[in-house]
Amino acid sequence: MKDLAILEVAPEAPAIDDSPRHPFLVALGERVRTLRSRRGMTRKAVALAADVSERHLANLEYGTGNASILVLLQVAQALQCSLTELLGDVTTSSPEWLLIRELLEHRNEADLRRARIAIGGLLGGGASASAEDGSRHARIALIGLRGAGKSTLGQRLADDLGYAFIELSREIEKFAGCSIDEIHALYGTPAYRRYERRALEEAIQIYPEVVIATPGGLVSDAANFNLLLSHCTTIWLQADAADHMGRVAAQGDMRPMAASREAMEDLKRILAGRSAFYSKADMHFNTSAYRDNVDDAFVALRAQVREQLGLPA
Repeated sequence: MKDLAILEVAPEAPAIDDSPRHPFLVALGERVRTLRSRRGMTRKAVALAADVSERHLANLEYGTGNASILVLLQVAQALQCSLTELLGDVTTSSPEWLLIRELLEHRNEADLRRARIAIGGLLGGGASASAEDGSRHARIALIGLRGAGKSTLGQRLADDLGYAFIELSREIEKFAGCSIDEIHALYGTPAYRRYERRALEEAIQIYPEVVIATPGGLVSDAANFNLLLSHCTTIWLQADAADHMGRVAAQGDMRPMAASREAMEDLKRILAGRSAFYSKADMHFNTSAYRDNVDDAFVALRAQVREQLGLPA
């Protein structure tokens, strides 16, 4: 997707203010940075989409200014409610939502995962439901940032298993009739997510046995990622940030390297923002451990996948 191509020079940092920053604004700024990194967007891209100046967004991320936000916080405290409830969070709109949220609050990741799978099975859309016919195990989805090796290793894995191989980005472009970059430029991210959903649904419906190389940003959309987790055995292809950058450049795309001196730091933030989602995969495989020896990496991945699927080595 656009993971690495959009990395640009970061704007000048906000002027350092020695006065104490409100902890709430500091935490808010951190959440904004995390969400921006998770979506693989530069500060400039977010500022343009939000129609605010980069300076204003930089101040928001740094935790300075924003007196109006603190006023809302004070009103919420006076009403003895959360800020999300004051702003109309959907989870405060009904007693059932509130009770469910209370049950899940402060649970660890393992408990939350079990709850997600149980709810998905109960409602007919979870992994436990789709696994009944065994089809989930015969669909393998590779997730991870661009440059992890999804296309190269995915094609070889599909050939070895006798499965079809799909690059979801190409299927998205077929549906849209234009490139990924053009989809974002002409129609925006919501339209891209709809095409992504349509391509994923069709791949699941048509292919009972398939290896799917997914776009790096698919995990940023909860609905599409849930669909993937429900119907596919997922493998996170991991790599060091330097390997991600080097492999993309080796493919002939020099934009990430030429864009700015900050490209590597931006890439690290994207990885950090998405790692919690990538880690939900059924299997993890670090391609950096094989020093870009594709043959050795494939042999190790093949063995791990066949063991996971209960196939002979």
